[in-house]
Amino acid sequence: MPAAVVEYKGWKEGYRCGYCASERGKVSAGMWAHSMTVQDYQDLIDRGWRRSGKYVYKPIMNQTCCPQYTIRCQALRFQTSKSHKKVLKKMLKFISKGDVSKGVSEEEPMDSHIEDAVTCDFAYKSESHVSQSELTPLSVDHTERVENEDKDIGETKEEVNAQQVESGSLQICAHKDTRVPGEPSHSAKIVHAPPKPGKGADLSKPPCRKAKDIRKERKLQKLLQNQTCASEGSELQAGDQVFLLQNSKSKTNQRKTIEDFVFVSLPDDAQHKLEVRVVRSSPPSSQFKATFQESYQVYKRYQMVIHKDPPDKPTINQFTRFLCNSPLEAENAPNGPECGYGSFHQQYWLDGKIIAVGVIDILPYCVSSVYLYYDPDYSFLSLGVYSALREIAFTRQLHEKAPDLCFYYMGFYIHSCPKMRYKGQYRPSDLLCPETYVWTPIEQCLPLLEHSKYCRFNQDVKAVDEGRIKELGRVRVLHKRTVMPYSVYKKRRKGPSDEASVQQYASLVGQTCSERMLLFRS
Repeated sequence: MPAAVVEYKGWKEGYRCGYCASERGKVSAGMWAHSMTVQDYQDLIDRGWRRSGKYVYKPIMNQTCCPQYTIRCQALRFQTSKSHKKVLKKMLKFISKGDVSKGVSEEEPMDSHIEDAVTCDFAYKSESHVSQSELTPLSVDHTERVENEDKDIGETKEEVNAQQVESGSLQICAHKDTRVPGEPSHSAKIVHAPPKPGKGADLSKPPCRKAKDIRKERKLQKLLQNQTCASEGSELQAGDQVFLLQNSKSKTNQRKTIEDFVFVSLPDDAQHKLEVRVVRSSPPSSQFKATFQESYQVYKRYQMVIHKDPPDKPTINQFTRFLCNSPLEAENAPNGPECGYGSFHQQYWLDGKIIAVGVIDILPYCVSSVYLYYDPDYSFLSLGVYSALREIAFTRQLHEKAPDLCFYYMGFYIHSCPKMRYKGQYRPSDLLCPETYVWTPIEQCLPLLEHSKYCRFNQDVKAVDEGRIKELGRVRVLHKRTVMPYSVYKKRRKGPSDEASVQQYASLVGQTCSERMLLFRS
């Protein structure tokens, strides 16, 4: 598989924030991704990056006006809240009976805002104009000779070849720098500490149960014992018999899972038919091409009605660049999901027409939500919340075939913007520490965020970024169609030094990605 090729565009400072309306408060770094493996992007989002089309950006957390913390939901442990159940039941009533509830959900669609990378023109002013031929490396033999040119690196040829094998293919299985769910690594560490009184649930303990449920279980156990010990011919009271019959299938009153709501059997005379289709958007599948115009019209109307865009703003060109183009290479693996990895549109078809589309990336360890748009006529169905719940259920479904895939990434959590806190309601969830890149339960983060909009969540003061850049000379560079370590490129380069820019890039993407991706240099 070809290596990722990126052009680092540097920092963008002092531009408008769509969350706090500051005219010059946003600060972020960005790069244009010509191509990228799903493992590369997985590792990048585990360092706080995010994509908008082919533009990949990372907020500079300690400087930007509204810090944006990467948030993920532990999909396998997800528990539906009361408000989530209301949305799921509302959809079921609408489909089966045609009931229309006029209640409007207070929660917003997952990433319903076109974020700063798009609202400002920076992303597409930064669009690359490099020809495809310049981005195509020469033969592997030539690359090997150049990579071995620098004797100061102190590597044997066997070490270099091993490095090429590791960095030149997508490693779905674990290696020294790739996380395995449940195992600590620089991209998957999770900090668990018992919460202080009044500071949230202790996730290391079983969830609390209602006293009514406990009493019900005790009564059931007592009646079962009485039934076993009773002499032949004796009868339980009628009320007790009914109680036993109602509870014979289970000794405990188990909480319904999300699947109990999503995959429920509908009556034959159901008023509506809802179908969810997953179509590959990049490279575009035949199903995606066939539904492109209908999908775009839903997007255009959504932007105009929900976000008050003028009719000339949500163009086909914007729609394509923002929500259809993707740098992610399609990947199929024996132990991966049947649909493969990469970028997809999850289309919601109601009675034969598209009413909503969730834009998602399927990565080695997660489903990553990119954007959602829907037909405003169906706002009463709370499609933003419903689609997020469906995507969590989809993640759990993919996990059955791909055991490593067990998280649902919801983009950025922005505590300093109250209307953007809704993502914290999908529990259990974790926030990414902006300094050490370890995951911390959101219950432990919220008290810190109440005191300061920028926080280091890892409370171990000695902890450092384990994936930080250690050897700048090992950064891989693509120069004149030749792959080489930065230490070689630096000697060949003519003109002023670009070491500061390369150092900045490497510090943000980390050592692993900097050695695997190709940094284009003209």
